[in-house]
Amino acid sequence: MSTLAETSPTEVDILIVGAGPAGLYGAYYAGFRGLRVAVMDVLPQPGGQITAMYPEKPIFDIAGLPSVRGRDLVDNLLAQAAPYEPIHLLGHQAVELTYDDGLPVVRSAQGAIVRAGAVVVTGGIGTFTPRPLPTADAFEGRGLVYFVRRLADHTDQDVVIVGGGDSAFDWAASLAPLARSVTLVHRRDRFRAHAATVERVRDAGVEILVNSAITATEGADLLETVHVTHLPDGTAREIKAQSLIAALGFTADLGPLLDWGLELRSRRILVGTDMATNLPRVYAAGDITEYPGKVRLIAVGFGEVATAVNNAATVIDPEAELFPGHSTDGPAERK
Repeated sequence: MSTLAETSPTEVDILIVGAGPAGLYGAYYAGFRGLRVAVMDVLPQPGGQITAMYPEKPIFDIAGLPSVRGRDLVDNLLAQAAPYEPIHLLGHQAVELTYDDGLPVVRSAQGAIVRAGAVVVTGGIGTFTPRPLPTADAFEGRGLVYFVRRLADHTDQDVVIVGGGDSAFDWAASLAPLARSVTLVHRRDRFRAHAATVERVRDAGVEILVNSAITATEGADLLETVHVTHLPDGTAREIKAQSLIAALGFTADLGPLLDWGLELRSRRILVGTDMATNLPRVYAAGDITEYPGKVRLIAVGFGEVATAVNNAATVIDPEAELFPGHSTDGPAERK
């Protein structure tokens, strides 16, 4: 994996801001087009939210892969781009966008300066912070976790999961075969998770407590017990737990991107059908974008970043073809 000295200005054809799945695929696609590419991300490891939040989680909506672990998807994307030797600026937060002779220049908070023919922002939803579980915060790192980084860490434990979204139910389904017991607690009686996943969790024997909340936690040093209150009538019960997973979502912050002058809607970047933003030579792809009919799936982000790179290529070199040919074509056919 290529790196860049923090204070060394460099020139590339395309700078991708965000090393999540869309950004990593963009690095491959830019390389496939013969473009020199750099990838910048505030996180110290590639993979974006997948690496930070659910590396062990199975992902089911990648075309051609019935199921793939998050960490395996990231590894495969890195391997796909590796032959083109992209520059990786990890642990670098993109803070400033200026222009030099019409070309975008991005500076990171850590001192890297990149001058590019075009910039593609694939920063997911920016930086993110998990929503806290105040009644259990004293046990953070001692039983309370917000993301499951390794399924094996919860083997033979009594696990309580708080939440009603996809992550909560995905963790319940994945941990049911490993844990001694799994209980899911949700404040409502309706779930945001996919209906098929909810049924799979029920079929796995996971106890689901609806209209309920964690109201207290206990333990001498490590977590031992959680108190669950049924909200409509106030009845409470104690549940043995060595592991408490708070899958309550997260709050996002676009940070310095808000100062770039990008046109936003609901804190997402507005783009056209070519994935261009309102700024010259700046494109966006993935969950961070907004347009009519937008669907936020990893698979959609892959298509968007390929569209962004292809359109950026024609701006960088007006003689370039918008469509370079299929990857199955030989070099002669792609000319």
